[in-house]
Amino acid sequence: MSAPTTGRPLAVVTGASSGIGYELAGQFVAHGYDVVIAAEDPGIEEAAEHLRRDGRAQVQPVRVDLATFDGVAALAEAVDATGRPVDALAVNAGRGAGGAFVGDTDLRDELNIIDVNVTSTVHLTKRLLPAMVERGAGRVLFTSSIASTMPGAFQAVYNASKSFVQSFAEALRNELKDTGVTVTSLMPGPTDTKFFERADMEDTRVGAGSKDDPATVAAQGFEAMMKGEEKVVAGSLKNKVQAAAARFTPDRLKSEQHRKMAEPGSAD
Repeated sequence: MSAPTTGRPLAVVTGASSGIGYELAGQFVAHGYDVVIAAEDPGIEEAAEHLRRDGRAQVQPVRVDLATFDGVAALAEAVDATGRPVDALAVNAGRGAGGAFVGDTDLRDELNIIDVNVTSTVHLTKRLLPAMVERGAGRVLFTSSIASTMPGAFQAVYNASKSFVQSFAEALRNELKDTGVTVTSLMPGPTDTKFFERADMEDTRVGAGSKDDPATVAAQGFEAMMKGEEKVVAGSLKNKVQAAAARFTPDRLKSEQHRKMAEPGSAD
């Protein structure tokens, strides 16, 4: 049964139990949206309770594993069941794993990164975007990364997955330029979330170093999306300089720079 309409637009946010995704959901709620939020962990229920605290927004948590085909399908079905059009879609769910591709990391983890960061991004967008295009209105935000601009030594699969997301977002933006649907890429740098703990990267220079506030990153991403901008390098000035320099730096040098940040034990 669909929920009663509230007169508020509807946003869908993935990876919303914590970090940038939770803060993006908070941005939508603060700006007058109802939200459907998704994540695989039980924290999505607590996140929904926090987001409902002002009593104005409808917040529907959906606990699904987006690494699976059925998980993405279940989220899309939950969105369809609201009976409401999707006004904004924030494809934010993602994960990483640090370590040497040969010797440190597990194949199952790396395939899971691809399933979450790449496959679910394509799958969910394929399910929800056509209706937005048919209506001629909507906003899409993909959480990419400044990691998309450089080969990721000791994060080889993660960086490659974010390069896919960045290219995918930019291609869709061009395809949809005359449809009324905008596509924006959010490109944060190191952010103070659970990412580095989950990726087993706390002993790396990047994992132990300073990080941006996810609330700031989300606010910058939301603003860029609402303006229909192509992309935004969020967070510190250092991120913006790094992303700008990446345009002119040879890949072999970027790989070496990334190695110094992400090699296990580099925090010592």
